[in-house]
Amino acid sequence: LAGQTSTRLIVYGDITYFFGQGKPGNCFASNRYKRGEPVGFRMTAINPETGKRDRTTQLVVHLNYAGKTLDLPMRDRQTEQQPEREFWVLKWMVPDDAPLGAVKYTVTAKDAQGRTGEFKPFEVAASQLTIIE
Repeated sequence: LAGQTSTRLIVYGDITYFFGQGKPGNCFASNRYKRGEPVGFRMTAINPETGKRDRTTQLVVHLNYAGKTLDLPMRDRQTEQQPEREFWVLKWMVPDDAPLGAVKYTVTAKDAQGRTGEFKPFEVAASQLTIIE
């Protein structure tokens, strides 16, 4: 409706390899990971009223793995030395006993004013986070 603003945060991002700075393959986008490999979640949450992010917003990755849901808090990646990194990160090491196949996940965000938002990857099997051999 005219004059109304959204109370929902806009949440988006990607998943990449998190091998570590300077290591080959670091930050390469992928959705296929082997046991023991580092999945890197990179997300941001934008307030639609301001078009900006609030660094105090809490983001959580909800990972459905081996019949349970893990709620993994993300951390703000921006630092004084790297002010351009305006996003949150989480590194999840694929466990050695991880079942092969798709791993469903969502990311939720909540800011200090109570606004919320959610990211869900596309419901396309070929694009899901997938554990392979």
